[in-house]
Amino acid sequence: MLKPRALAPGDRIGIVAPASPFSRDEFDAGLVELRRLGFDPVHDDSVFERSRSRYTAGDATVRAMSFRRAWNDPSIRALVAVRGGYGSVQLLPYLDREEIRRAPKAFIGYSDNTSLLTWLNGQCGMVSFHGPMLEGRLSKGSAGYDLDTFMRVLAHPEPAGAITHPQVETLHRGEATGQLTGGTLTQLAASLGTPYAFDPPHGHILFIDEVAERPYRIDRLLMQLRLGGILERAAGIVFGELPRCDEPVDGGPAIRDVLRDVLDDFHGPILFGLPSGHTSGASLTLPFGVQACVLAGAEPMLVIEEAAVV
Repeated sequence: MLKPRALAPGDRIGIVAPASPFSRDEFDAGLVELRRLGFDPVHDDSVFERSRSRYTAGDATVRAMSFRRAWNDPSIRALVAVRGGYGSVQLLPYLDREEIRRAPKAFIGYSDNTSLLTWLNGQCGMVSFHGPMLEGRLSKGSAGYDLDTFMRVLAHPEPAGAITHPQVETLHRGEATGQLTGGTLTQLAASLGTPYAFDPPHGHILFIDEVAERPYRIDRLLMQLRLGGILERAAGIVFGELPRCDEPVDGGPAIRDVLRDVLDDFHGPILFGLPSGHTSGASLTLPFGVQACVLAGAEPMLVIEEAAVV
């Protein structure tokens, strides 16, 4: 895996909008937080464009060119997405693998930006980062994201070590080591059958994030990954918090109980509740494309065993 350079005070960070439009107040607040951390956030005016459909931040070519300009600017050390929503998958046909590989950089985002995270991992052979975006995370300061894991993963060229949270629980006991990858379940499943299909290596550690999907829909999406051979190749699974995924009807199943049933025959360890991406609290930052170990027992945790930056 290609790895970006570790972030350092004074580094310029390119702000890109690969997906949906956003609140200007949240945008500005996110810039303030990055400056507080000692970074220099920069952007071009194309981030404020809106497509005719109004659910993406400009048309696909505009968003792709903005992404490429930031990536190819040698003064910019990392890219942070403003928000998710929808639209990052539209950029993929306009991005060039060899161009990306010539200048390894950190791309930080989650949710709909799973399309870019997994493309960078799988087709570009580059570490990417499931971490805070501006809207809803960096804009809220310490209430929106976890500074400790953000800096451990992005600013230190050494393994980040244990990443866990008091709410993490074991659904299936065991221990497994492999390359950490994954993202939002909807995007992972939607990619299958395309030239940009999620195609993790055998023995990977699969991280799954999602929000506001009812249990039967989670079941259906996991079945798609099972039938596509993704789950068979996974050595272990780590679920995020999955907020608002419990059945809303009184007496309906809790999502963790559905996962126990659906994955009852899974061959490796399973953790539930690691708050990275969609979460009601501060979001942890995870590096995709590095070796990690799942410890699913009395003290459940994910251990990052390989440095994500150089």
